[in-house]
Formats: sequence, C-alpha cells, structure tokens
Amino acid sequence: MSAIMAPRLGLQPPAAVWRSALAALLVMLAAMLILYRETALAMVTIWVRSETFTHAFLVPPIVLWLVWRDRARLAALVPRANAWLLLPVAFVALLWLLGEMAAVNAVTQFALVALLVLAVPAVLGLRVARAVAFPLAFLFFAVPFGEFLLPLLMQLTADFTVAALRLSGVPVFREGLMFVIPSGSWSVVEACSGVRYLIASFMVGTLYAYLTYRSLRRRLIFMAVALALPLLANWVRAYGIVMLGHLSDNRIATGVDHLIYGWLFFGVVIFLLFMVGARWAEPQAAAPAGADEGTPAPALPNRGEALASAAVAAAMALLVAMPQLAQRQIAQHESTVPPTLAAPVTLGAGWRLGSEVITDWKPTLENPSANLDAVYVRDGRAVGVSVGYYRNQGYQRKLGDAEGLLARSADNAWARVGTGGRSVSVGERSIVVRTAALRRLGAADAESGLAAWQLYWVNGHFAGSDSAAKLRVAMDRLLGRGDDSAVIVVYAPRNTAGGADTTLEAFLQQNLGAIEATLMQARSQR
Repeated sequence: MSAIMAPRLGLQPPAAVWRSALAALLVMLAAMLILYRETALAMVTIWVRSETFTHAFLVPPIVLWLVWRDRARLAALVPRANAWLLLPVAFVALLWLLGEMAAVNAVTQFALVALLVLAVPAVLGLRVARAVAFPLAFLFFAVPFGEFLLPLLMQLTADFTVAALRLSGVPVFREGLMFVIPSGSWSVVEACSGVRYLIASFMVGTLYAYLTYRSLRRRLIFMAVALALPLLANWVRAYGIVMLGHLSDNRIATGVDHLIYGWLFFGVVIFLLFMVGARWAEPQAAAPAGADEGTPAPALPNRGEALASAAVAAAMALLVAMPQLAQRQIAQHESTVPPTLAAPVTLGAGWRLGSEVITDWKPTLENPSANLDAVYVRDGRAVGVSVGYYRNQGYQRKLGDAEGLLARSADNAWARVGTGGRSVSVGERSIVVRTAALRRLGAADAESGLAAWQLYWVNGHFAGSDSAAKLRVAMDRLLGRGDDSAVIVVYAPRNTAGGADTTLEAFLQQNLGAIEATLMQARSQR
C-alpha cells in the first residue's frame, strides 16, 4: 500500500535521492575544476617538480578510499542541501580572487580546496559532511604548503648542530647558516631544513591517528608527536652527518650519502613511531546491526530533497564562476604599456651617479617589467640602488618573497648571515625596511660583505613586508587602480666609513623621495 501511495505523496526511495544528489555534486565539482583548472594544474605541477610535495599525489585516492570505507553509514543518511552555505562559498571565492590578483599560489590553492570541501555540506547537507569530516579535512594536504618554514627550520637545524658539536668537543666557528670545524666547512641548505620530513610525517601521522585511535585526545597527541618528532630527528641526522664527515676526513656522509642517510634515518624513525603508537591502539567498535550515527533517515524521503540539491549545486556553480569573470574584466582594463625607469644623475645631499662597481652581487628579481641598477657616491662612500618595477603581474612576473630576494640558500657565491628589520623616518613618514647582512662565501674578512635594505612600493604606498605589499596589490587591482609596484633594494659595503647601516639610513632619508618620484613617473606611463 505504501509503495502505491509514494508517487502521490511526492516521496521516493533513499537510493534515488542519493543518485540525484551525487549527480548534482559531481557535475558541480567537474565544472569547478574546469573553471579553476589553472589553479589545479599549478598544484599538480608543484607535486611533480618538488620532492617536498610528491606525497600529495596520494591524497586524492586516500580521500576517496576513506569515503568508500564509510559508504554503508552514509547510505543510511539523507542528502539535504543547505543554501545558507553559499555565503561562505562566496567568501572563499573572493579570497581566491584576491590571491589571484596578487599571484599567491598558497591562497588560490587553499581556496580551491576549500570550495571543493564546501560543496559537500552545501549539496549533501551537514549531516553527511560530518560523517566524512576527516576525509574532507585530509584533502587540504593536497595543497603544497609549508616552504615558508624553510628559513626558520634551517636556523633551528644550524642552532642544534652547532650546539651538539660543541658539546662533543668539536670547536666551531659559525656565521649565519655556515660553520667551520677543523675538518672542513659546512652549510645548512634547504635540503637540511627537514621540511620534507615534517610535512610527510605530519600527513602520514594524521592518517595513522585517525585509523588507529577513536578518542580525539589520543589522535591529537599522536599528531603532535608526528609533527615534533621529525624536527628532532632531522637535527640529530644533521649532527650525525657532520660528525661522520669529521671523523672520516669527509670520506662519507657527503654528496649522495648525505641524502641516503637522511631518508633511511627518517624511515626508521617513522617506523618506530608507528610501532610505539600501535601499543595504545583503540580498535574500532563494531556497530550494532541497523545502528547509525545521527537520526535515522526516513524510509521514503521527499522528492524535493533531490531538487534542492540540484538547485544549490547550480547556484554554487554560478557563484564560483563570478571570480573568473571578474578577473577577465579587470585584466581588460589594465595598462599593457611597458614602463621605463631612468636613474637620476643627482640626488639630494650631494649624492651623484657614479661609475664605480661596488660588487657583483645583485638581488634576485622575479622577471620585472623594468629595472634600475645604479651606484651613487658622496665623500668616498658608495651606495648601490636596485629597483625592480612590476606591471601586469602574474605567476611569471611578480614581487618576489623577501627571503629569496637578497640571497637564496642555494647561492654559491653569497650567503645571508643576518636578518632583521627597522623603521626609518623619512620626512613625516615612518618607513619599515627589511635588513640583511650578506657575506661572500670563502671570504676571509667577515666585514668584507654587504649590508642590504629592502622595501616595497605599491601605487604610491610603501610596505615593509611581503604580505602587506601583496594584499595592497590585490586590493588595488580589484578597485581598478592597477598593480604597478616595485621592490627597492639599497646596499653598501659593511666596511663603509661611518658604518654601512648609518650610511643607508641617511641615504634613504635624503633620497627616498627622489626614488619615489622616479617610480611615480614610470606609473604615469600608461
């Protein structure tokens, strides 16, 4: 009787509702990946190019397996769309647009994954999303993120290695990330930072904790250990490599051996971590027959549930298409005229353009639209000025990160041995600059290096940090002001009479206005 009455009451079996809702979800996800294909392809490109993120290839199949693993529990739930979740979808879509305007991969890629995750509660409902909360959260491991930790991890590795060597009775002379022991010179480079071990261990440890434990407390403790252990293990590995080289007169633990010992050591550490973690494993409790988390689903859901899922999926697809349309509109109205920069012959306080060559060092600029390199002299002192000007920014041309701008860790000629920041008063303004001490590798005199200061300029405003500069670029592009911006680097020999930092501060106070006028002139070339 109920089967005969169902069509008249507008009801249908749960399986039919699931088929309709899943179809709507899959079509919407496919449309989203097509719209944001460049962002998705950028993620995959990083997976292929960088060994640090090769593990991300495993994330999508693991997520699908975790969802399939809970298919019986999910089948007992009823998909119910939530239109109000279109609000956070709109916010994340705007976040993607801001990241795209500033050409920040991490922002656009996190936003894309967040949109994919939000599609599940929006189309299938919060109850379904809660049932697959961990697989959805695990999907964020697909974002190649974490390299910003490189400078900090390299510094910590150097700190531990030098301290352990001294405790072992080995004399050490250290400057920055470089140190010298009686048997030779060593340097902490990106491969020694341990960021690969950290990210891989945290991902695998998180999955292990979810599958092995049921209590949230044990899961969080194991995840914390999986995050901290590779740091300590990497420090011990770095110390062990240096000691092996020292005790063997550098016959082992260098070159390929360096990497082999590193990965073997890491594999042993993770294996032991899982062996110990298994002692406190909590087996999954068998669910009683017919039992289900949450409220049992009605036997014959309303046909309107399937229509609601399709409607929300269609609305979400239109919503996530809007940033793509906005991006194209913004690009059409931006200037494509190539800017030019000309170094002023004279500046304030007697500084004049000179023909001297201070050094062969140059900052690493990310394909600028125009650049300026000049040396200004006064009273026997010299200051180098390097400016990279950017217009029509994208992933191939953009303001670079300050950490790699002055000296990359893989640089074979120069090393950054000190960093900092300070505020410089220029007229009524207080300008924040990044500072760095640079040293030529192999130089006997520590004072023969350079002092370099760096700051950003965006459409007439100065910024001292990467994030502030990129946020202003994004906002200016959204408001139709264009993306004209520049990175300014001034530098002087560390053995400059009166002090390099004092000279650079006086130079900026006297001449930053003239440099800004040169940038404004380039900006007017539209």
